[in-house]
Amino acid sequence: MTGFYGEHSKVFVSVDCIVFGFDNDKLKLLIGRRQMDPGRGEWSLYGGFVREDESLVEAANRVLYTLTGLTNLYMKQVGAFGAIDRDPGERVITVAYCALINVKDYDENIRKDHGVEWVSIDEMPKLYSDHNEMVRKAITLLRRRIGTEPLSFNLLPELFTLTQLQHVYEAILGEEIDKRNFRKRVKSLDFIEKTEHIDKVTSKRGAILYRFNKEMYGADTSFRL
Repeated sequence: MTGFYGEHSKVFVSVDCIVFGFDNDKLKLLIGRRQMDPGRGEWSLYGGFVREDESLVEAANRVLYTLTGLTNLYMKQVGAFGAIDRDPGERVITVAYCALINVKDYDENIRKDHGVEWVSIDEMPKLYSDHNEMVRKAITLLRRRIGTEPLSFNLLPELFTLTQLQHVYEAILGEEIDKRNFRKRVKSLDFIEKTEHIDKVTSKRGAILYRFNKEMYGADTSFRL
């Protein structure tokens, strides 16, 4: 460290991770009880302070890996939050990141070790400080991007039914979608592939399973649903 900027006040910089999952046809958020003061015991997002030897993205990836044990997750920056009184402990500026994971990929033992829980967005409690605002902005970001980016596939297993895909869209958008038009559009996209597999678990009649072809998507920039 140098002696530059010594005349200026110092502030802490942190990252907060807004982790979304999809289960039982609902968009869910990963939260836990805060384990430190101030705010001990309050519902909170999972986060951490940025270290001197890492960038914001590196810090967010570290926090996400610590929390989930997963790598190469879909992650987008939601924004910076720097209200003077947002943290009663110290002057803390935080940068929020949104991540999407498949709930089934998340080891239950890791979840329990961290004392975090999945809660439905519709039943989200009051969170610590400005964390509710972070979540609202993250949902707005997802709603803005879901029609032009294939982000929904990050919330689904490798093989999925068209009903499951539609329910992901409806959960994020917060509204019902016309089933006939949705399926017509999906079936016109080359990178959503029909497989020979049949889902006999969630569908009594047996529904065809599809998969997202990343290579095919990379050659097609016209995605829109």
